[in-house]
Amino acid sequence: MRTVTAVIAMLAASAFVMILNETVLSVALLPLMTEFGVGATTIQWLTTGFLLTMAVVIPTTGYLLSRYTIRTLFIVALTLFLLGTALAAVSPNFGVMLAARVIQAGGTAIVMPLLMTTTLTLVPPQHRGTVMGLNSIVISVGPAIGPTLSGVVIEAFGWRWVFGLMVPIALIALAVGAFLMPKLGGGGRAPLDISSVLLALLGFGGVVTAVSSASDLANGSLVPPVAFAVGAIALVIFTARQKRLQRADKGPLLDLRPFSERNFTLSVTVLTVSFGVMLGTVVVLPIYAQSGLGMSVLATGLIMLPGGIAQGVLAPVVGRLYDMVGPKPLAIPGVVIIAIAQWWLSTIGPDTTTGQLIAMHVTFSVGMALVQTPMMTHAMSSLPLPLYGHGSAILNTLQQLAGAAGTAALIGALALGASLSELTGPAAQIAGAKLAFAVGGSLMLIAVVCAPLVARHARSAGETTTV
Repeated sequence: MRTVTAVIAMLAASAFVMILNETVLSVALLPLMTEFGVGATTIQWLTTGFLLTMAVVIPTTGYLLSRYTIRTLFIVALTLFLLGTALAAVSPNFGVMLAARVIQAGGTAIVMPLLMTTTLTLVPPQHRGTVMGLNSIVISVGPAIGPTLSGVVIEAFGWRWVFGLMVPIALIALAVGAFLMPKLGGGGRAPLDISSVLLALLGFGGVVTAVSSASDLANGSLVPPVAFAVGAIALVIFTARQKRLQRADKGPLLDLRPFSERNFTLSVTVLTVSFGVMLGTVVVLPIYAQSGLGMSVLATGLIMLPGGIAQGVLAPVVGRLYDMVGPKPLAIPGVVIIAIAQWWLSTIGPDTTTGQLIAMHVTFSVGMALVQTPMMTHAMSSLPLPLYGHGSAILNTLQQLAGAAGTAALIGALALGASLSELTGPAAQIAGAKLAFAVGGSLMLIAVVCAPLVARHARSAGETTTV
């Protein structure tokens, strides 16, 4: 059991460091815009590209887990992450930095499913719930405290050290993990449908590109509609291909049968919308604080610390409450609180105090804590056992895709609001941020409508779902 504990602990620690990278650059985007000479809609691709890469790679992990051992995949994941991190630390321009982020994301996308699969494989059933709960805390807390850790490091050493300090940690994890990881799994001959991978890349990438460049419509650009059309067509073809491969039993990239479960679909919708708004907020808030209010990187990171702590502390409490009262008493107030926090954030101005910003972000984080664990658990519990793995792949993929789209949508609104305001300097950035948070509040209305429709109890095989 000690060996199993060490393996899970190593995977969890590695996943935590890697997942930090979803939000670790949020407080550094403004300095990077100056460093690389690019605008907000371009620099946000350092976050959006990371998430989009994960959304494309995660569906392939089912194939990878069937073909290769846990140890081999761990080594590949950590090596990719290490290479990407080292390259990011020395990036001379935006293009190299974006490539580094994509490489990082490739490793992160492998480690996340690897952690869950290893837990289910090695941990005895009587301890599995506790360990899975701890794993979910690692996944939720990483993005929450990433901005704060980044702010401290940037203020003290500069943005390159955000990555430079991760290099020795990744090296140690790779060395220790290569020794600890068991040679379990692998040996299968499951096919990988390359056409599905390319369609997913084209579809997801097209939609996210359209959202991120939406502000260019004001200048008569055709990129947003063309990208959206290409992405939508690719996604239609992708969906049809997955259904055809499923009927022929040829191993679809994403098995879409979990969507036939109404409760799964509703829970995933609430979760993904909330997650997308969360990551968009984590990116826009630091830009507003630094460019609109003139705050330092360190001050910006510290503003977001109380919210991160609140979310981390509440996660296990909310998990226990879910076991007692089910999803609705948690998720319904949760989505309402997030929506209120977004509209509250849309009232910011040049005179907004630090205390007010902290209160806004803490309120937002409390709402996320009430939504994330219950909706994730309820979505998976709504599926019969044979669809559990497919549901997990869909959930993880859509969560990253929603993060990319949410970040692109709020940054696009930030740029559009700044350009339409006819103001300059900090005043323009504040106007843009107000519109971005209003867009976030509007998006949350989708979750507010869907949350009450979620069933009170998860559906088990043979049971009838009740609302």
